[in-house]
Amino acid sequence: MKKRKKIKPLLLAACLMLAGAGAAQAEEQVIIATTGGAYDAALRKFWFEPFTERTGIKVVSVAATNAEMRAKAAAMVKTGNVTWDLYPDGEIQASAEAHRLTSEDLTEFCKSFRGRPDLVEDACVSAGARLFSTATLMAYDPTAFKDGNPLSWADMWNQTKFPGGRSFPNFDDPWRVMAAALLADGVPRDKLFPLDVDRALNKLDEIRPAISLWWKTGDQSVQGFRNGDYSIGQIWLTRANTLKAEGRQIAWSKQASFLVGDRLTIIKDAPNRGNALKLIGYWLDHPEAQAGVCDELLCTPPSRKAIDLMSPAARAALPSDEDVRDYIVIPDAKWINDNAAMMLERWNAWIR
Repeated sequence: MKKRKKIKPLLLAACLMLAGAGAAQAEEQVIIATTGGAYDAALRKFWFEPFTERTGIKVVSVAATNAEMRAKAAAMVKTGNVTWDLYPDGEIQASAEAHRLTSEDLTEFCKSFRGRPDLVEDACVSAGARLFSTATLMAYDPTAFKDGNPLSWADMWNQTKFPGGRSFPNFDDPWRVMAAALLADGVPRDKLFPLDVDRALNKLDEIRPAISLWWKTGDQSVQGFRNGDYSIGQIWLTRANTLKAEGRQIAWSKQASFLVGDRLTIIKDAPNRGNALKLIGYWLDHPEAQAGVCDELLCTPPSRKAIDLMSPAARAALPSDEDVRDYIVIPDAKWINDNAAMMLERWNAWIR
């Protein structure tokens, strides 16, 4: 009996030690959703792995589409079963009320980054920290056409001069497809918003038989181009640059592009909240990480120092002030958020 009394405290102590070790181990990770593929690979190489090496905190990434990320975050918060810590949400969506209901307010965290001369003014705001800015644009196979290359959205609709399949995204964010249709129909860039949804869908009726790929993920848009499924498509610049890095014959037009960006969002009640904040802080504090990612994906980082560290070729490919002034469309985030449900309902009815 005496031996048993001695053993029980030892067993209890051992169990407590194991439980504590397990809890500590669980804390030393952070779970982030990404869209996978080359996007995830670049983040892992230049951001996640150096962060882990510096802090010992393992970064676990899970692949999901942008629509899945938003839906999953909302469902996790609603049920109280949050298993992810953070994800990159679109700049437009990050300013919506739905985003605020599922994401943590970073106002307090952002105070240490406010007024930093090396960071853009909105590098860290209550809705999230800027990951990077990039473009959604018209990309094409420059070997597919005999009489010059397409430059505008109107050219994408010109199937006589520019034959071949077409590609557009099909997910819960249809404004950019509708906007391209309106620009192709002659709507001036400064008169684009509010979007005329009826006119946009009528214009899309004209090109619908030529659309050979409706992609839902960046990887699908890339693989479709590799397979020759389309000769002209609306895709993300980050993915177009991936194809170029592979040595593919691909080009794109800045005259047919929309400026977009991503913000790093921490989900409410994230299980590894502290580590998620450390991961974001590392991103904002390390221009070399931003430069590596944006050199590979062709994006604009939040740090001015990072731009200086990027290769001359990558810097030259970024949108210039003149491009923004003359061609690139900056979307009306408020109108898009206010009308998101209406647009999605109309889109789903049309796409069936």
